[in-house]
Amino acid sequence: MADHQNRRPHISEPRINERIRVPEVRLVGPSGEQVGVVRVEDALRLAAEADLDLVEVAPDARPPVCKLMDYGKFKYESAMKARDSRRNQANTQLKEIRFRLKIDKHDFETKKGHVIRFLEGGDKVKVMIMFRGREQSRPEMGIRLLQRLASEVTEYGSVESQPRLDGRNMTMVIGPLKKKTQARSDQRRKRDAERAARGETAEPTGGSEEGK
Repeated sequence: MADHQNRRPHISEPRINERIRVPEVRLVGPSGEQVGVVRVEDALRLAAEADLDLVEVAPDARPPVCKLMDYGKFKYESAMKARDSRRNQANTQLKEIRFRLKIDKHDFETKKGHVIRFLEGGDKVKVMIMFRGREQSRPEMGIRLLQRLASEVTEYGSVESQPRLDGRNMTMVIGPLKKKTQARSDQRRKRDAERAARGETAEPTGGSEEGK
């Protein structure tokens, strides 16, 4: 390990192997078993014998807690999980639908259809009611309208943020029941089924539908 890395350790990465410079550590085995407090030299020897790394997992403990693990594999799996998490967060968008307090039945159904379409696509929906004039004195009407909408889309999403006043508006956030990746997979299968019904060739799926 280069000496300059010892002087400037990366904040997000734990110390491993010879970078752990303490007299003794509380050692945890590769399966989570408690080995106990041992000299750091003995812990490093056990790691070498098992072809594993000694990784400091709780540096602030006294003595520090270290675990025997394959650090390269651990870093790879952690990076994959972080990448998938970022991808899901980046793909999920917050859509906005605006309602009038005195909306008629046809417009309500139309806008509800938009909300359902967004939720089916794996996106969150911010529903906003715009109060006009004396309508601001009747916030309970806005709450009832938003609750009605939420009750009619429970098959597709659930309320993440309850109705609340925001200036002249009242807002509520509904989150999708499906993750973005699952929603896209379902939409692809739906399109394939529609093509099959018309006698067209379905899109290649590239693998088993069991994969999520």
